[in-house]
Amino acid sequence: MGEESTHRKVALVTGANKGIGRGVAEQLAALGMTVVIGARDPLRGEEAAAAVRAAGGDAHAVTLDVTDRATVQEAARQVEERFGRLDVLINNAGITGSGRVSPEDARDQVPSSVDLDMVRAVFDTNVLGVIAVTNAMLPLLRRSPAPRVVNVSSHAASLTLTSDPDGPFAALLPSAAYAPSKTALTALTVQYAKELRKDGILVNAVAPGFVATDSNNHTGFLTAAQGATVVVRLATLGADGPTAGFFGEEGPLPW
Repeated sequence: MGEESTHRKVALVTGANKGIGRGVAEQLAALGMTVVIGARDPLRGEEAAAAVRAAGGDAHAVTLDVTDRATVQEAARQVEERFGRLDVLINNAGITGSGRVSPEDARDQVPSSVDLDMVRAVFDTNVLGVIAVTNAMLPLLRRSPAPRVVNVSSHAASLTLTSDPDGPFAALLPSAAYAPSKTALTALTVQYAKELRKDGILVNAVAPGFVATDSNNHTGFLTAAQGATVVVRLATLGADGPTAGFFGEEGPLPW
């Protein structure tokens, strides 16, 4: 382990070859962190890491499918072998379950007619995948003097916002897959924070906002860089920062 890796903070971002994850990786690298780009496709991961390096950042790619336990364990082994610890974990990888459409248009997620296999797939990635990755990386996070975990959730996770018939999300179609999976993720965030508070590991959930990504055919009104901002803020909290929180760019969000 070189001197540079000893002093640089090390961050792992899942699903980081594009979209919000890519924006987060670029911004963390710009802050001087070594960024490990997790991607299911090794070639896309390497391309993203090369682009970050070309911009002056320190980035490395690992093959990581959050639903494949073998790749999760191998990614943890590679991080340990190369860096010896992990300072920041960004659980960004997620799927809508509806392909390249936004949750607003996901008619196949209406509870009364939803396909159960789709629901399982969405929860497998968006909830169980976060458990798998977090647990694999926890031994490495415990070696950090200031470990931070950020789970990328959604405004759609808020029961308060989505249950209000006159609220800003009243037009969202009912969802039995994506939205409940993100609600479960915010609940999971609280439970990890509760367990790890005594160890100084801050764990928070963030809602990046309606970001233009492949998952919504780039209909979002925020850029990936704009959506990444709140994620990076929670990833770089000081020791007195919050834990067990749910935040958007506008501040704390209702559960």
